[in-house]
Amino acid sequence: MSTLSTSGTAEALAALQQYRDDDPPALTLPPSAYTSPELWEMERERIFNRCWYLVAHVDQLATTGDYVAVSIAGEPVVVTRAKDDALHAMSPICRHRLMPLVEPGAGRTDAFTCQYHLWKYGLDGRLRGAPYMGGNKQFEPKDCRLPQFAVAEWNGLVFVNLDANADPIGAHLDLAAHQFADYRLTEMVQVDTWSYEWQTNWKSVMENGHENYHVIGLHRETLEPFMPGGSDMFVEQYSPWVLHARIPFAASVAPEVLTLNEVQQANGMVLLTFPSSAFVGTGDQIVWFSFLPTAIDRVHVVGGVLTMPELVGVSEAVTRTQQAATAMINNEDRLGLEAVQRGVSSRFAERGHLSPKEQPGVLAFYRNLAHAMLGDEANGR
Repeated sequence: MSTLSTSGTAEALAALQQYRDDDPPALTLPPSAYTSPELWEMERERIFNRCWYLVAHVDQLATTGDYVAVSIAGEPVVVTRAKDDALHAMSPICRHRLMPLVEPGAGRTDAFTCQYHLWKYGLDGRLRGAPYMGGNKQFEPKDCRLPQFAVAEWNGLVFVNLDANADPIGAHLDLAAHQFADYRLTEMVQVDTWSYEWQTNWKSVMENGHENYHVIGLHRETLEPFMPGGSDMFVEQYSPWVLHARIPFAASVAPEVLTLNEVQQANGMVLLTFPSSAFVGTGDQIVWFSFLPTAIDRVHVVGGVLTMPELVGVSEAVTRTQQAATAMINNEDRLGLEAVQRGVSSRFAERGHLSPKEQPGVLAFYRNLAHAMLGDEANGR
């Protein structure tokens, strides 16, 4: 470990400590927070291995054999709908010679077969077959199973935690459920999905997601006319893992099917789950995102669009236009955040002052980040 990287990690941790105060500084994190390999390894241990991630909608896992495969900070994960109709989340790494059983993506299968030596696993991770292993008397097939992770479904959204014994996420999400009850999440169907790779640090993505100020620059033609970046964003923290925000529209949005109250019609209704998942309600639509860190400067962006069944296929032209607009907005964020990642490596980079338009959300994210990274130390454990 170099002296430079060690000092950068210490600087980042010292800055995080400031956000635990009642009056935190209105400053960004130091540049080393986005480039320190040692801090990244600490994040893997203290955040990524312990927190819940939104990885799919139940429509992607509706039938026996459906699966979704992702990677969280380098740890492969597959979620399946098994024959018992339950969701299972597990490590798709063969227990024999450690070959991955499936590549990231989504699909359907009746079993996972390792292409190396044809070991086969069921949708619940139990070993089904291992050719020519009968002669190994020390091997017990019944004891061979893919490692299991925690998995939870909440209103049609599927969350995964690498800690099989993690505290349930549903109790935290339920604290904000009343804000979204009118959206009838359990009735919605998924009409679009995406999967992108962004070359940036995950914290830059989440800072971006906790403020609307960047709309005046990155989205001045796509979002600014509808969700002005100069408006004041309302932020309400429900727990260290769940935050609700409201982003004012330029004009109220009247839904066609849903019955929304005045606040819901006047705002984009956002739910952010720490560390890096979110969904936002706009009219008859819910858009969900998850920013899965894969490396210190890489993020896998997955997400989808949900709407009421009555609106599916009403107008192909409208659907295509909405899909194109979503892709354009995602690309605008990607280009901006990849540029930021190049900027944090400059030897002249330093902490920046936060605008009042950014402070409510970004400081809340920093506070949650500090809680996750320093919580044990602060409690003397």
